[in-house]
Amino acid sequence: MESIYFLGFNLNAWITILTVLTLFSVLLFTKIRSDLVFLGAIAVLFLSGVLDAKEAFSGFSSTSVVVIAVLFVVVAGLMHTGVLQWIVKHLLGQPNSYSKAVVRLMLPVAALSSFLSNTTVVALFVGIVKMWSKKLNISPSKLLIPLSYAAGMGGVCTLIGTPPNLIISSLYAEHTGNAMNVFATTIPGLFCLCIGVLSIIAMRRLLPERKAPEAAFESTGDYTVEFLVPSDNTHIGQTVSEAGLTDVRGGSLIEIIHYDDIISPVPDDEILMGGDRLVFAGQVDEILELRRSHGLVNADHHVFKMSEVDLNRQLRTAYVNFGSSLINTAIGDTTFEKDNNMTLVAVSRKGERISQSPRSVTLQAGDTLLLECPPKTNIKTSTLSSQLQFFDSTEVANIGKKTYISTSIMIAMVVLSALNILPLLQCAFIAAAAMLFFKCCNVDQAMKAINWDILMVFAGSVVLGLAIGKTGIAERLAHGVLNTCGTNPIIVMIAICLAGNITTEFISNTAAGAMFFPIMYEAAEKLGYEPYPFMIAMMVSVSSCFATPIGSPTHMLVYGPGGYRFSDFIRIGLPMNLIILASNILIVNIIYPLTPLQ
Repeated sequence: MESIYFLGFNLNAWITILTVLTLFSVLLFTKIRSDLVFLGAIAVLFLSGVLDAKEAFSGFSSTSVVVIAVLFVVVAGLMHTGVLQWIVKHLLGQPNSYSKAVVRLMLPVAALSSFLSNTTVVALFVGIVKMWSKKLNISPSKLLIPLSYAAGMGGVCTLIGTPPNLIISSLYAEHTGNAMNVFATTIPGLFCLCIGVLSIIAMRRLLPERKAPEAAFESTGDYTVEFLVPSDNTHIGQTVSEAGLTDVRGGSLIEIIHYDDIISPVPDDEILMGGDRLVFAGQVDEILELRRSHGLVNADHHVFKMSEVDLNRQLRTAYVNFGSSLINTAIGDTTFEKDNNMTLVAVSRKGERISQSPRSVTLQAGDTLLLECPPKTNIKTSTLSSQLQFFDSTEVANIGKKTYISTSIMIAMVVLSALNILPLLQCAFIAAAAMLFFKCCNVDQAMKAINWDILMVFAGSVVLGLAIGKTGIAERLAHGVLNTCGTNPIIVMIAICLAGNITTEFISNTAAGAMFFPIMYEAAEKLGYEPYPFMIAMMVSVSSCFATPIGSPTHMLVYGPGGYRFSDFIRIGLPMNLIILASNILIVNIIYPLTPLQ
């Protein structure tokens, strides 16, 4: 069966092609978890006989995947000792122009992203940038896209800065026996970063100027109303459900104050008593009808404030993630509030509060939710992390002796690897062990820092790349590129980098890197050139995704807080893609001139 060919591909090749296309479609058009999608793809390739057991599970033992897992522990040590918080506090300053603000923001973010997780860096900076933008009197939407772009471009500057670099360099080492230096991409990355910063400043008019989404939530009196239950009210002794107060026109009951006892969320069987203070959230003008319909009276003063009426409850802002199961649903139609001990107070979209009962609003990606909830909820380890992004949940670490210890460990790891004293994998293991030994983080924190979902995606990407190479797809595609573009190596490099750049706008850049590696490698060898420069160019290309908010997790992190629309990324991202692609090809061919194979 394997020897049967159709359009130049055998059966195993067609199974691989259909698996990859199906994977793309599922990732783009469904909400199925990406790790499960990649695991399913591995299963198909294994069960169909395209890959044997060793090949199918080779991704889990891949050096690059193991390095990424160990680096999660190193980053945990830096986070829990306050290194990132210290850097943020001392770097931004008070620039007096937009151009200076962009430089002061993008360069430190890029530097951090060269060694740490892009997502971690952006998540840390988002809240800071929003407060900073208020001080500078600049709309957050003018700075949050540059923040995300800087993280992506900074990650390219070292092999450990972004997973595609690790995977492509690991595959290159397996094919050639030559390991890349950890700073192999530094000069091309820095050149593209500088061009990117200048481009952002030059194209500032393409960045939208939007009101911050949570600006609609600045006055709680605008979306909550409080009533007192008079002592002669006919509903005293009834449950809130019997009294018809659980869900009212225009809003919902979010809290009852029995003297000093605060009930929130409010259960349906809570008994009403004279003197109770009832707090409703939603469309205030409609809720005020309760005075007439239920015999309630206005509270003498508004005690429900952002600053708390109860130390065990607080108002927190969250943004609906892309891929969240809450999209296209209304909170009132789900058990979300009950399951998570939270109450929805208000919803904002594109900086404007939606004027209807918040529990009946059909949610969209990027919507801003104001929730009353426990302040100590561990968002990172709960199931909420896949639904909502909270930006007030980062605990502030104490700056002290361990801050300097963890910093020294990180620097030592990079230096030992850069000087080829030890391979990167060994350096990462030593650094992770040192973080634990010096108690920069504990074992629980280290284990929680490892993102197993991401590792599954990385491992699956390696396996798909292997299948593309083994089945001859890479060779055929390389032939097709050469037939179309001729034998000019620069044109071939541009064509494959452009294809990788377009692909990474819609799927994981890790997957794009693993899939395009064999195609680029085959094309370079068939042209008779050393593949090294081609690999460097590919690393930069698959991490240069600027045109869609789904192209990078960091774009998703800023999408809600910036009040952006999908088109905002397209408008500035498309020219950025072309500018960085041209810069990438130019600098790579200057720093790493094409060399014929020996």
